[in-house]
Amino acid sequence: MAKIKVTKVKSAINRTQNQKRTLEALGLKKIGQTVEHEDTPNILGMINKVNHLVSVETK
Repeated sequence: MAKIKVTKVKSAINRTQNQKRTLEALGLKKIGQTVEHEDTPNILGMINKVNHLVSVETK
């Protein structure tokens, strides 16, 4: 499977609790933090929920 890099680019303040928990589950806490994940349907669904708060790069 391919790897993807997810970077948090916007704050989670004034977002729903569901979106905040999704960011935490992805491993993102601070703005500018980057994590790598496998390109699985679960991860892609999580990214789709918070796509306005993150940027995604494929490797």
